[in-house]
Amino acid sequence: MNIRLITGLMLILELLLVPVARAQPPVNVQIEVNFLLGFVEGSSGCELNRNGTWHNSKAAQMHLRDKYKYLVARNMIKTTEDFIEKAATESSLSGQPYEVSCNGGATVTSKQWLSDELARFRTF
Repeated sequence: MNIRLITGLMLILELLLVPVARAQPPVNVQIEVNFLLGFVEGSSGCELNRNGTWHNSKAAQMHLRDKYKYLVARNMIKTTEDFIEKAATESSLSGQPYEVSCNGGATVTSKQWLSDELARFRTF
């Protein structure tokens, strides 16, 4: 066999066997997103309205974490604001905005709620 052919076949085989590296968001983004996910889960008394159904803080956190993982796997999260905008603002299916209510108080958009908390976090 020709050496070029063998080298070419080895290169193709190597490319097929090497797993595709998925780029993780920058460390500061991972820290901020994990903080926000912890904030959601730790906000007892707060509920997230998703497509007309209210979910407790644990279920809300799990849902947002799953969306975050999905978006990270597709290299779609570069900033914490990307996480808020793409994972935590509205339903991917219906486009309906997510809303948050804490202890029966006023309803706010999850985008505003998380953006406010991110701003507080960044001041420390």
